[in-house]
Amino acid sequence: MSSDRVRLFQTLPHACGYYADRTAQNLVVDPGAPHLDRLYGGALSKGFRRAGGHLYLPRCGECQACVPCRIDIERFEPDRSQRRCLKRNADLRVVETGPGFTEERHALYARYLQSRHPGGGMDAADTEDFQRFLVAPWSPTVFVEFRQGDELKGVAVTDICLGGASAVYTFFAPEEPARSLGTYGILQQVELARRRGIPYLYLGFWIAGHPKMDYKSRFNALQIRQNNHWIDMPRA
Repeated sequence: MSSDRVRLFQTLPHACGYYADRTAQNLVVDPGAPHLDRLYGGALSKGFRRAGGHLYLPRCGECQACVPCRIDIERFEPDRSQRRCLKRNADLRVVETGPGFTEERHALYARYLQSRHPGGGMDAADTEDFQRFLVAPWSPTVFVEFRQGDELKGVAVTDICLGGASAVYTFFAPEEPARSLGTYGILQQVELARRRGIPYLYLGFWIAGHPKMDYKSRFNALQIRQNNHWIDMPRA
């Protein structure tokens, strides 16, 4: 993907979703461009991320905190804590399913948002919000469900491109924190990519030291994008 083939737009400054005292701007691929599905893989490799039908990359004038990151699937091995997470969730079935709205998924999604984002606007997501945020008509999306028996415990929304899979969003039963279902979701997406021969799992953006974003650094074989190149995450 390059700007001479598709138009890129810069958004106006808006409130930053990570730091209350900062504003943010995004670089957005023209949402009306034809064949966004074909552009998607190349956009991922340049650090872009999907939210709904938009492909975007933070481009803030005075802040470069958001750093694109991905897991190198071939080199990844779960650490001791992640192996314990897999063991704790050995009673769950993992099912790859088609994307989209169901009453069951929406009920879990609403419960998750009410727990994680109370009073922030996201906690009142209706049917249209669910569909608009998680899928797009052109996106190559699968919903990876985690079930205990027939009960839905979590969903990892995953986009599948030839050059990489993207962990778009994961929502899960908030009343079972001991399961660490967010970590479990990433581990299952790694396995999905491994089964399909996909080289990378894109995790969106890493923000050093941020309480909601720094967890990504706990996954080994992590690469970050700096100066238009992917490099291995420096380890302390």
